[in-house]
Amino acid sequence: MCPSTPGPVSRASQSDAPAAKRALRTRIANARISDPQRALADAARLARALEACAGHRVLACYASTAPEPDTLALIEALADAGARVLLPVLRSAREPAWAWYQGPDSLRPGWRGIPQPRGPVLPAPALAEATFVWVSALAVTPAGVRLGTGGGWYDRALTHASPRATLGTLVGDDEVVAALPAEPWDIPVDLVVTPTRTLTTTARRPASAPPE
Repeated sequence: MCPSTPGPVSRASQSDAPAAKRALRTRIANARISDPQRALADAARLARALEACAGHRVLACYASTAPEPDTLALIEALADAGARVLLPVLRSAREPAWAWYQGPDSLRPGWRGIPQPRGPVLPAPALAEATFVWVSALAVTPAGVRLGTGGGWYDRALTHASPRATLGTLVGDDEVVAALPAEPWDIPVDLVVTPTRTLTTTARRPASAPPE
């Protein structure tokens, strides 16, 4: 539980959204850094995340860095179960690219120290292979509106996702809020996993079932 994480936030007008987002990012990041229960939350969230994407054979996921909710254990568990996992290759803040996860020894620090695979780099449309995409977020609403980390990388990357893919995100319990500032290009997520619950959002995108 993050004691300093903000509660419900009034929806900002489009012109106010960037400034509102910056302020929220700072507040939530500081709350995550000071949270003494992060490890316990990660362990509880992992089981729920694996259940949420069970049956999907090709997934995409971000490689987390502290204080984000941990995804490295999730990625390894998916790979151990035989799934193929695409990870972002962050050559810049603006250019989406991907590579296949090939084990923890294949990861190296990339842009801003974010782990990424050493293998061949795939262009942005490679994301269309994934039937489930784990997207980073600092907060999310029951309608699936997410507050990203800034820079718009996922806003651009998700335009290449399959329209049938399920989009999910991992956040803290207090990071599910009533409303968030949003902009026209923000793509909502379908599923939210916290340490204590799994929430199907009211986003317009239909969540997909695992392939047969």
